Amino acid sequence: MKLCRVGQPGHERPCAVDPAGRLLDLSSLTADIDGAFLAGGGVERVRAALAAGGLPEAGPYERVGAPVARPGKVVCIGLNYSDHAAETGAAIPAEPVVFLKASGTVVGPDDEVLVPRGSVKTDYEVELAVVIGATARYLASPQEAVGVIAGYAIANDVSEREFQLERGGQWDKGKSCETFNPLGPWLVTPDEVGDPQALGMRLWVNGDLRQNGDTKNQIFGVHHVVWYLSQFMVLEPGDVVNTGTPAGVAMGRGPDAYLRAGDVVEVEIDGLGRQRQRLGQA
Repeated sequence: MKLCRVGQPGHERPCAVDPAGRLLDLSSLTADIDGAFLAGGGVERVRAALAAGGLPEAGPYERVGAPVARPGKVVCIGLNYSDHAAETGAAIPAEPVVFLKASGTVVGPDDEVLVPRGSVKTDYEVELAVVIGATARYLASPQEAVGVIAGYAIANDVSEREFQLERGGQWDKGKSCETFNPLGPWLVTPDEVGDPQALGMRLWVNGDLRQNGDTKNQIFGVHHVVWYLSQFMVLEPGDVVNTGTPAGVAMGRGPDAYLRAGDVVEVEIDGLGRQRQRLGQA
């Protein structure tokens, strides 16, 4: 099942995509797709309503928002593909590298991404995002992570590398600039995704294919990552976990590869849809 939110920022309507590809309005079932909806059995209510029929079509819309509203936190895993670690000159990590992005970075999949003031190294990263659907606290094993995952989405983990690596050693300030986490277009439930370790992922800049990877090459798989994080923090419904990026980022290509205002970035992951962002200037 695919869930999404359409409408202008702050006024998105919750929707689902039915098997025929029609966009159906879920406003009669929930005010929004958020942590409370995910924790309170909202996905199963939608599934039942789709089976029963009768949900109205959503009608025209001008924008797709992030598929989950107001995530409490965005947790990220760095250097989680061996080829990406190699291109950055980093050693293969013995444990997942964890950092946070401000939750306010989350925007819609086709929203404008702003190059920060003073930026000279704005970068892109196609990533598989996990949306948490139930509280995860000290999970006993990676297998238990299956039960707390609401679904998957595309994330573009936009980064400013100078801020991240050359301005005091704090990754978060190179990761948390406004608009730096386009998410969506859909939240796709695990039954439709299948094996999360078998998803091709691609990213283009101005039509040039920059990243062409596969989640099978993750150093730490999705279920391991969620289990691991639960040993250090409580994951709550609606939280988002970005699980790392494959090779091909601008940092590994040279100074001419960094993003500038006017560039267009397109991102896709098998079964999860496609994003398109035009870069503007903050």
